[in-house]
Amino acid sequence: MTTPGTTTHTIPTPAAAPTAPPVNGRVIALAHYAARAALETVLTRYDLTFQQSVTLRVVAVADGPVAREEVVNQVVDSLKIGAAEVRGVLDELAAAELVAAVDRPAEPGLVAITDAGREVYARTTAETSVISARIYAGIPAEDLAVAGRVLGLVTERANAELAAVR
Repeated sequence: MTTPGTTTHTIPTPAAAPTAPPVNGRVIALAHYAARAALETVLTRYDLTFQQSVTLRVVAVADGPVAREEVVNQVVDSLKIGAAEVRGVLDELAAAELVAAVDRPAEPGLVAITDAGREVYARTTAETSVISARIYAGIPAEDLAVAGRVLGLVTERANAELAAVR
């Protein structure tokens, strides 16, 4: 029995899971978009978009101020979006006072996370960690390792295909 206002989460166990289709682009995309939608339920509570979250993370995990163009390059590489779009996202984060330009004449173009940005990053990370734990619960470590290796290889090959056509 649940109390009003609470939700229960039923996670299928591997034994109860239907026979899995072979991995292909559609299967990977469905998993990505389902997980992303779950993440976005958290992000919307903080008025963050997915792109802002990815960009904020790059700044948050840096060992101090980071070159703005390095942030742009990392996000372009991760999300496969244009540099101008990422620069706009950085401007949005600055307008929201989650990141700020660092004034170092000897090192122009640095950005750093603000206290407010660090708090938002910590909260969204904590909340999404709980969701991720539920999503991955009960999946054997060996299966996760195999999936990680396969997805890493798919990513590597897809990146090579992109590089060949650019």
